Amino acid sequence: MDKIRKVIGYRTLKTAVGAAIAVFISQLIGLSYAANSGIIVILSVQSTKKKSRDLALQRLLATILALATGTVVFSIMGFTALSFGVYLLIFIPLAVKFKFHDAIVPCSVLVSHILSVKSVAPNWLLNEFMQMVIGAGVGLIMNMHIPSVEGKLCEDIAIIEEGIKNVLKDMAACLRKPLEMKLEESYLINLGAALGEGRERAVIEASNHPGGEVTYFMRYMDMRNSQYELLKHMGKYVQRVKFINEQSEMAAKLTDYVAAQVSEPNTKDAAFTGLEEYREIFRTMELPKTREEFENRASLYEYVNDLENFINVKRSFIASLTEIEKQKFGKR
Repeated sequence: MDKIRKVIGYRTLKTAVGAAIAVFISQLIGLSYAANSGIIVILSVQSTKKKSRDLALQRLLATILALATGTVVFSIMGFTALSFGVYLLIFIPLAVKFKFHDAIVPCSVLVSHILSVKSVAPNWLLNEFMQMVIGAGVGLIMNMHIPSVEGKLCEDIAIIEEGIKNVLKDMAACLRKPLEMKLEESYLINLGAALGEGRERAVIEASNHPGGEVTYFMRYMDMRNSQYELLKHMGKYVQRVKFINEQSEMAAKLTDYVAAQVSEPNTKDAAFTGLEEYREIFRTMELPKTREEFENRASLYEYVNDLENFINVKRSFIASLTEIEKQKFGKR
């Protein structure tokens, strides 16, 4: 089974099996246009349980609206192409108003069956409604089991943390050799892409497996995204540093230390001690003599402030975790 899933894809497998089941049930109870139930299953299998539930309810309500609209229009105007056009002119705006956008096509297919048989008799209306009930119902049931992607999320986290380390190490290197090196833009680009994928996967996981342990991944991604925004800001200050001095070397050492602590449950107090020592040196230094010295010192000072904010973002996140979540963070 696992080999089949790897070749075909789990969602495709569920869709194929569900469509076959829906058609079988429709044929078993004697519905006309039974294959339509299978098509509805294809349209109903979604990437998340929540989306599948919402879509099933939406389509059932939209079916009632569509059949009622079709019955009124065909009863007044007869079963003609013009009548079907009038039905669409009425139904589509109503569907949009009630946010039934995804139900417009399948419901209109059901109404077209009524047009084909030229009857709005209760048995034909029930026939069409049952197609939607079976198709949406089987699709919903097939979507109740969606495998957890926690393993993949842990891989995302490892990639994100490695990406953050690369950015910080690159900044430290540039602070040591500001005239020889430039920031590697690809590090931030790759980190942003990894965060986007991780956040999207975390949202899907939370939708399919609601609970505190799952929302941890969403909160984790939000924390790292906040740090990512700070890193972009810090990079601007790094690029403004033009002189090598005691302060730039100390800022580089602090950056290397923070980089080494990215995956740790808590950033050691030594980082904050270093930040205070850095500020103390700033307070005791002579005032800059030139504009360039002033701008260099200001850029370093702002950079270190952002580095402290970077640390505090993670510390606030760690403080908000339960003991189980802290263990999860520490085991990676």
